[in-house]
Amino acid sequence: MKIDMEVSDPVDFSSGDHQHLVNKAAIKGNPGRLDQPFTTSSGDSPQGAIKYSYPRSRDGTNTYAVQISEDVTPSSENIIQSSPFETTSIRRGFIVKVFVVLSVQLFITAAIISIFVFCKAVRKWVIATPEFLYALFPAILIVMIILACCRDIRRQVPMNYILLTFFTILEGLLLGSISVFYRVEEILWAIGATTVVTLVLTLFALQTKWDFTLLNGVMFVFTTVLLIYGIILLVVQSYWLHLVYSALGTLFFSMYLVMDVQMMVGGHYHYVIDPEEYIFAALNIYVDIINLFVFILDLIGR
Repeated sequence: MKIDMEVSDPVDFSSGDHQHLVNKAAIKGNPGRLDQPFTTSSGDSPQGAIKYSYPRSRDGTNTYAVQISEDVTPSSENIIQSSPFETTSIRRGFIVKVFVVLSVQLFITAAIISIFVFCKAVRKWVIATPEFLYALFPAILIVMIILACCRDIRRQVPMNYILLTFFTILEGLLLGSISVFYRVEEILWAIGATTVVTLVLTLFALQTKWDFTLLNGVMFVFTTVLLIYGIILLVVQSYWLHLVYSALGTLFFSMYLVMDVQMMVGGHYHYVIDPEEYIFAALNIYVDIINLFVFILDLIGR
């Protein structure tokens, strides 16, 4: 779009005095000519039509032509680098990858638990060797710290898959060792309840408008209190205190599951996980589901 506009006085373009001419000329719809009035429509201004009239005769030496191009200056929103989650294909691929890794982890864990539950020889050996159960805790803690704190390692293929597989096997051995102290019916009920709770909470996390990622710091405080509570219960043997502990653990890790799912999905939530951190996202959700299973199993067993 080109607009010719007369200027009666010389204008110093280097000083920015021409900006008012540009503002006058940049009006939609009705480009003016040198021999016609310059008018805007009432739709362009809430005060009504604005008319700029110019004399017909001008000295050519004082006449300037202002050309307004249709190029739009990019806004600050376009200049700022967009989030990786703004691309639908990247987000969808990230979510699919996380759920595939998580499904493999849960399958491996279920297979290991089945060996401990249905193989009588293994059950007898675990009951007779409690040192095996205690030795698993520090091994799991070390691998978890490496995966959670060493970002370069969990992004490096195939080291991240190797560590995650090793962590999954250790968790399966731990859950299998715990399961030998419960009846088969209780374990099956716990598996069914954990599956239903996980599916319902996942759908809730995807549909709700509440941003649970803002509770990250609060949940860390509650988990610390829950940990201290559990250490006290190692000394104090009380049925009702253990029951309350299991109920609180189920509640806390249910909220953790919702929070981690929202962080994985991304979008309008306050905290999101980078698409390259699919191992970290799968690890978070896997730990939430495993802890849910343990606390629900303890509730059913009591």
